[in-house]
Amino acid sequence: MKPQVSIIMGSTSDLKVMEKAAQFFDEMEIPFEMNALSAHRTPEAVENFAKKAESRGLKVIIAGAGMAAHLPGVIAASTSLPVIGVPINATLDGMDALLAIVQMPPGIPVATVGINNALNAAILAVRILALEDQAIGQKLKTYKSGLQQKIEKANSELKALKYRFKTN
Repeated sequence: MKPQVSIIMGSTSDLKVMEKAAQFFDEMEIPFEMNALSAHRTPEAVENFAKKAESRGLKVIIAGAGMAAHLPGVIAASTSLPVIGVPINATLDGMDALLAIVQMPPGIPVATVGINNALNAAILAVRILALEDQAIGQKLKTYKSGLQQKIEKANSELKALKYRFKTN
């Protein structure tokens, strides 16, 4: 199996957040890799990874980082692959990481999801992969249908609740 997606985190302390992406890729049966690289502590390794990512067959990179959160931007600067940034709440309720990731200079875009929302990053990566792979697109449609069914079931359960002044 060759990975289509790479999940990168600044340190293994980010695994608790980033594993949601890994779990979704497992559910979708999409090969991925997972590594810890630091834009500040291993800058040469980050640049080397980013420059070789496309030639290794990767299609999308998800990069999670907290605090200064330069990892997604440093990766995006060295590859033409789509990079999805996941701001991680390490300090300042994650706002420092969110702003560091989303405020990229012109020419170096990083798609950014909500704070600690690696699952949405994985879903976005799957949407990108589905552009070239109908089987992945079908899996995504099935997943979305399941979300709809969950809400319909929840709404049905809410309707069954009885309160004196509830009108529905």
